[in-house]
Amino acid sequence: MDMYDKINELYDRRRKVELGGGDERINKQHEKGKLTARERIDLLVDPGSFVELNSFIEHRSQDFGMADNSAPGEGVVTGYGKVNGRPIYLFAQDFTVFGGALGEMHAKKVAHIMDLAARNGAPIIGLNDSGGARIQEGVLSLDGYGHIFYRNSIYSGVIPQISVIMGPCAGGAVYSPAITDFVFMVEDTSQMFITGPKVIETVTREKITAEDLGGAKVHRSKSGNAHFTGKTEEEVLASVRDLVDYLPLNNEEKSPIKETTERDDFCPDLADIVPFDSTRPYDVRNVIETVVDKDSFLEVQEHFAKNIVIGFARIKGETVGMICNQPKVMAGGLDIDSSDKLSRFIRFCDSFNIPLITFEDVTGFFPGIKQEHGGIIRHGAKILYSYSEATVPKITVILRKAYGGAYVALNSKSIGADLVYAWPNAEIAVMGPEGAANVIFAREINESDHPEQTRADKIEEYREKFANPYIAASRGMVDDVIDPRETRIKLMQALELMRNKKEERPKKKHGNIPL
Repeated sequence: MDMYDKINELYDRRRKVELGGGDERINKQHEKGKLTARERIDLLVDPGSFVELNSFIEHRSQDFGMADNSAPGEGVVTGYGKVNGRPIYLFAQDFTVFGGALGEMHAKKVAHIMDLAARNGAPIIGLNDSGGARIQEGVLSLDGYGHIFYRNSIYSGVIPQISVIMGPCAGGAVYSPAITDFVFMVEDTSQMFITGPKVIETVTREKITAEDLGGAKVHRSKSGNAHFTGKTEEEVLASVRDLVDYLPLNNEEKSPIKETTERDDFCPDLADIVPFDSTRPYDVRNVIETVVDKDSFLEVQEHFAKNIVIGFARIKGETVGMICNQPKVMAGGLDIDSSDKLSRFIRFCDSFNIPLITFEDVTGFFPGIKQEHGGIIRHGAKILYSYSEATVPKITVILRKAYGGAYVALNSKSIGADLVYAWPNAEIAVMGPEGAANVIFAREINESDHPEQTRADKIEEYREKFANPYIAASRGMVDDVIDPRETRIKLMQALELMRNKKEERPKKKHGNIPL
């Protein structure tokens, strides 16, 4: 035997690993409308850029017939590659090998690639498709999950972490994606749940399908666990590539500046998009898309808590995080879910040096017994905490209404905004003119011979005196009242002004956000 025989043996072993569970199981995977781990990797990374690691790792379990069962690649493919020329690390669970079940050495491969990602300052992307813990390995599987959860937590805010659910994800396996920054799901072929339909039926007698319990549509709209969904695996993996383009590689870098299609910086349409009548609804996305670079807005959690719109965009090629009230849903009021949604997004952007831009048009926190008993105080406090804690450039534009505690919470000067702009029609007040007039002028209204007319007159009087941007501007709470058509210009100037912003916080281990 010579060197060439050894080289041939190497390639034979590699081919066996690359075949995973074999042709029959690969065909079954395809019949379910799912791709194999390696086909998914080919779609995710730039052609020819993937480098596989630890392909020859094997389990060492002897129980329950495992001594006679090999698991090529240990049910997971790990390595690194490039997305649009920038490095990423990844793991892709292989459902054709033991249903992608996680055992001791499977977990070791995943933990190793996460460590490499953190040491080298590049995002980690996990393609999840697994039946859960490898029961034959018992507590070693649980220990393996723990090693992954620990790294998810410790590397949070250090490198971007993205989870793509491309099949079942049940039991303890769901906690790793939940800690990561963004979760993608494929409609109809991916699910997430702690306990599956059979267990639920046994314990609670409730009957439900896996899709209705934990499918993509449920998690994107009801639970908020999924940030992005797509109809096919190809569509979802293309979306992952798009997202990575907006992000820095790690917390010590800034997002790449992209060349963008030229557009006029003066936006005449903005004078008409927002109705002058403060009670009329409109779609804030039209404001966003008019102000940011053309076709650059990438909405996050589009179908969850629709009364707030969040996402990434570019202004003159620079990535920004957008947080915008949506007046056409619940009049843009803030509730429990929207508070959670926007607070987590703020903390992600702050972790990765992405400036925050807030478009404000808010009546207040949403009233109601269900909200109060559900903990709106605690959840709303997350907004205050997140904005106050953030040290990236923070800019607010008050488009129309800014009332009460919601005005304070949405990046006001008092909690650390760098710049606050207001349009000339902005109403900044402790509450809306209707409510304020009823409190301040209660006696006059009640004693009037024409109470309705008196109420209308007093509402207008309050609006004229207080519901405008100039009192706030006269006290320094608003930096400038601007022509709406110049909004993009003002934001470009502000971002340039604050490109080198530095702000320190008191030394501490960490704060205690009201979770």
